[in-house]
Amino acid sequence: MEKYQNSSDEELIRRLRQGESEIEDFLMDKYKNLVKIRARAMYLIGGETDDLIQEGMIGLFKAIRDYREDRDAAFATFAKLCVERQLYRTIESSNRQKNQPLNTYISLDGESQEEELQRLWEESPEAIVVDREHTDAMIERIHKALSPFENHVLNLYMNGYTYIQIAEMMDKSPKSIDNALQRIRSKVRDILEPGAIQKDNEDKKH
Repeated sequence: MEKYQNSSDEELIRRLRQGESEIEDFLMDKYKNLVKIRARAMYLIGGETDDLIQEGMIGLFKAIRDYREDRDAAFATFAKLCVERQLYRTIESSNRQKNQPLNTYISLDGESQEEELQRLWEESPEAIVVDREHTDAMIERIHKALSPFENHVLNLYMNGYTYIQIAEMMDKSPKSIDNALQRIRSKVRDILEPGAIQKDNEDKKH
């Protein structure tokens, strides 16, 4: 796979479409860490990390399959968006069954995959910019809601460390880190309730 290292994603997609099928495996491997990181973030909303990783890989596969170079978005941007939307759809479905609210900063209206991807391409890059702005607002709210200790735990967790490793690094008990993650998860859920981010943005304008 080293022969692909110096090629752009867009070039690799073109070659994949021309018959170099092993490029799909290369891109799946290249972006699997992105999937893992996003899955860990989504764990804070709900769901099991392993299940979310599987769903994220499905989103990555769809990105490789459906990427269109004639649009302005780079493949890396499109892949991230597809992974995140796949994860949100999964969590939305799970939370709907539990009658729990989920954030609305990304539109998930039940449309078919084909319709959603078509709409996504028609809106790009504007839709991607809007999603990014909402995401940044969400992250800002989360950091403000957490204590310095919780922010430190969250940053380490998002970088892939387990709660046991975080405990060792911060010279705390594993139980205290686990409790901190549960508090973080609860706060994130509150922040992501429908309308919370929009209200915060409106407050800033006044």
